[in-house]
Amino acid sequence: MKFDLLAKDPNSRARAGSITTDHGVIETPIFMPVGTVASVKGVHQRELKEEINPDIILGNTYHLYLRPQTEILEKAGGLHKFMNWDRNILTDSGGYQVYSLSANRKIKEEGVKFKSHIDGSYHFFTPENVMEIQRTIGADIIMAFDECTPYPCDYRYAQRSMHMTHRWLDRCIQHLEKVPTKYGYEQTLFPIVQGSTYKDLRQQSAEYIANAGAQGNAIGGLSVGEPAEEMYAMTEVVTAILPQDKPRYLMGVGTPINILENIALGIDMFDCVMPTRNARNGMLFTANGIINIKNKKWEDDFSPIDEMGHTFVDTEYTKAYLRHLFAANEYLGKQIATIHNLGFYMWLVREARKHILAGDFRAWKDIMVKQMSQRL
Repeated sequence: MKFDLLAKDPNSRARAGSITTDHGVIETPIFMPVGTVASVKGVHQRELKEEINPDIILGNTYHLYLRPQTEILEKAGGLHKFMNWDRNILTDSGGYQVYSLSANRKIKEEGVKFKSHIDGSYHFFTPENVMEIQRTIGADIIMAFDECTPYPCDYRYAQRSMHMTHRWLDRCIQHLEKVPTKYGYEQTLFPIVQGSTYKDLRQQSAEYIANAGAQGNAIGGLSVGEPAEEMYAMTEVVTAILPQDKPRYLMGVGTPINILENIALGIDMFDCVMPTRNARNGMLFTANGIINIKNKKWEDDFSPIDEMGHTFVDTEYTKAYLRHLFAANEYLGKQIATIHNLGFYMWLVREARKHILAGDFRAWKDIMVKQMSQRL
């Protein structure tokens, strides 16, 4: 993997760059649509590629390990071939999913025992077997196995957890060297900074992660319920320490405003279920603010969903029609809203990139944040 830093914004820490892997170029800053179980919910791969057009999408180790299971993925020739996606894929390590199963898991130094949400069967994740699972899934970028701490989190727990995440990282790196790639292309491991919302822990973790010398680095354990200001404060602490010449990935973030504010703090990569999940509940993100399409005010609004036309759905359907689909609980409504939101997120990060390259990102960002916070 190769990362080229192409421009820095003079009035913030924002950067524009490009990541090159065996599956192509990823222009940063980038948003990665979440394809949890080898599918971006409700979206055909053709629509994803031709309309939404991301350079990279995300898959989920925990979910893919449980279903369809690694044996099937290996027979298919890896996740790219299984789902017919020839661009980049990143897989998370399953640490966050296991964290969200709090009632059904037990964490020890060796690893995590957890109960499947599908059939209640017991499984055990260790740094070693998670590296093997991710080798078999075959994503271009793979994540170290970490423990994601909850919010709020007591200092001593956050500290112990962070040190364990660091020890797990060392085990991931050592084991990965022994396990060859399976499908003839390279995979790149990103370690994860933890430390909850404690500045000193975040600094320690960022230093440990930076010293691991990986080709890219991630920040985990944020966007788990803490106020946005705390998230920004922790991001600022960490990006000051992580190497400039490596991409930085903020996991699980966020709203369109969160994304712009974190780009301004020096983040290059994002993923979040928000555009897809909120779409299925009738929330549309636009450059002018948020639309709840279920509201009665849209009942006889025959204007296009979004005049800006990021994807075909924006100009082919009206707000009144989309509201009707939600009122009738039609699947098509959820699909249209999902394509719109993902198209908007992709436009937003690409527009941010243009402004970073032009040197006026900060001023544009401040205007956009104000506009996008409106409820329409």
